[in-house]
Amino acid sequence: MFQLLLAVIYLAFISLGLPDSLLGSAWPIMYKEFSVPLSAVGLITIIIALGTIISSLQSDRLTKKLGTGKVTLFSVLMTAIALFGFSISRSFLSLCLWAIPYGLGAGSVDASLNNYVALHYKSRHMSWLHCMWGVGASIGPYIMGYALTGGQTWSDGFRIISILQLVLTVILLFSLPLWKKQKSDNIIEEIEVNKKPLKLKEIIQFPGAKAVMVTFFCYCALESTTGLWASSYLVLHWQIHPETAASFASLFYVGITVGRALSGFLTMKFNDSQMIRLGLGVIAIGVLALLLPLGEQAALVGLIIIGFGCAPVYPSIIHSTPKHFGKDKSQAVIGVQMASAYVGACIMPPLFGLIANYINVALLPVYLTGLLILMFVMHEKLIRDTK
Repeated sequence: MFQLLLAVIYLAFISLGLPDSLLGSAWPIMYKEFSVPLSAVGLITIIIALGTIISSLQSDRLTKKLGTGKVTLFSVLMTAIALFGFSISRSFLSLCLWAIPYGLGAGSVDASLNNYVALHYKSRHMSWLHCMWGVGASIGPYIMGYALTGGQTWSDGFRIISILQLVLTVILLFSLPLWKKQKSDNIIEEIEVNKKPLKLKEIIQFPGAKAVMVTFFCYCALESTTGLWASSYLVLHWQIHPETAASFASLFYVGITVGRALSGFLTMKFNDSQMIRLGLGVIAIGVLALLLPLGEQAALVGLIIIGFGCAPVYPSIIHSTPKHFGKDKSQAVIGVQMASAYVGACIMPPLFGLIANYINVALLPVYLTGLLILMFVMHEKLIRDTK
């Protein structure tokens, strides 16, 4: 039963990734139909991000009231409904309204599932599960591309993903007894869970809480900024052909996905803190390849190296949370961590956009270096504060 539940969780992580890159892959066609500027997608992503921040902060309350199984079930169902809403939208305002349940559904399930895995499974599963998220994020654009090239529309692409989410909802519904059985079987040591949800002001007073929030903020800021601006950096600074730049920019995400698959094996030898330090060191090598005047080939390879370096950081920070803060507080802390991550991903890429626009896009590796240094300092502070 324990392994069957793990298989359901793997499916859930694939489901989390499926919609994440769907809007971006369809937007070049969608914005023309809705007669809005290309940049209008930013408003939709901001609404989604705000929803995920709100639901992440509520994940502790929801999980203690409903349990991880039901939170996952309702969140996936909400996402499925939101995606169907996207598919039937005929105005930009409608898209913005459907983005609200999409964001609210995404945040709570992410925090709740990550905490469950951190408590019940070994570090390698956290890495492999986040690798499955990458698989889902890769499949999403493929499904949209299949719909567009097969004589269908972007609406059909959203509808297909919505149906897949509904299928997973049914699987999750039938899997609810597995979550209850694991609790009754006492497979791992029983932990005392505070019945009263912790407030935000209480959480941030924990030793190391502020440090881990900044660490997560910096990581997601670095990952999302690299993913968004790498292609423009290669084209504008190194005069690399746009198609070549786009393909290498996509390899950044391939590097993260493959790197997480490999990280699962490395966690059998190294602990979470060592994996994070290893990842940060590899990121530093990749950023250095962008920063030094070594030529365009070094810049292309550096981008892939950054992806490999990013691979172990996110899952290892999550998995180490119960160790740093205690199993009874981990759900609350992970919810706040997730909120910090979404804030970083929402604010920092547009901030670099202003730098690129008004100063120089060549400052991308300098920007990433600043985030990397702050991340390293805060992670070391986290370790000291929680000893």
